[in-house]
Amino acid sequence: MTHGDLLAPAPTPPAEPADPPQYGARRIAAVWALAALPMAVLSWLVTPVLAAALDGPAAGARALLACMTVGLVWQGVLVLVLVRRETGTFRWPAVRDALWLNRPRSPRTGRVGGRLWWVLVPAALVFAAEQFLPAIPTPTDRDLGGFLGSPEGQSFLAGNWRWFAVVLVLAVFNTVLGEELLFRGILLPRMRGVFGRADWVANGVLFACYHLHMPWAIPTALLDVFALSWPSRRFRSAWFGIVVHSLQSVVIVGMTVALVLR
Repeated sequence: MTHGDLLAPAPTPPAEPADPPQYGARRIAAVWALAALPMAVLSWLVTPVLAAALDGPAAGARALLACMTVGLVWQGVLVLVLVRRETGTFRWPAVRDALWLNRPRSPRTGRVGGRLWWVLVPAALVFAAEQFLPAIPTPTDRDLGGFLGSPEGQSFLAGNWRWFAVVLVLAVFNTVLGEELLFRGILLPRMRGVFGRADWVANGVLFACYHLHMPWAIPTALLDVFALSWPSRRFRSAWFGIVVHSLQSVVIVGMTVALVLR
């Protein structure tokens, strides 16, 4: 190391991306409704009609899986539409900044990435703790985990790669391309203009109330305020919500693979 190296200024962190345009209350409510209401209609109105029209085994489960997959894919399409309208492009740098898909950044030091990723550990523990809290019982015809563990589910999925593909698409759009990009990528960065520093709390409450298609999950989903919304806002990175929420998808896909391979 030379004398000049010792006197050289420390490297400055990369500039923080500017905040995206802020949404008003009506627009926040409209985006929420465009996610929540189609899921509710598909769950409570379309699923029973489709199940009655299907022949063969597990008609109810097939109808519910298909309808929920359609609703989650729609959310991914909605994200693309909103990003395109705002940025006018699908170029990765613009999409990355618009959806907070950058590495996490410390609000105090400007540090990017590195040890900040360790925040995923307590966030994941909070998310996992939801499974052990007292909860409203899930109706048996709406319980995916129960279906996967039932003789009917095991028989239906054994060797059934077609429906494994449906479960995989549902999982990817549930926790990566659908719900998380919409709530932590689109809404959260654009809610500070209305909710101020409580935007992450409002985001978590909106996300919990979005579950009209499975209202028994709303009370425990309020904990997602701390597991998904807070770290995403604190470090300006939707990756926290995506990674933590995807733990659920990994479990479901793993269970489904095990059944298909039987």
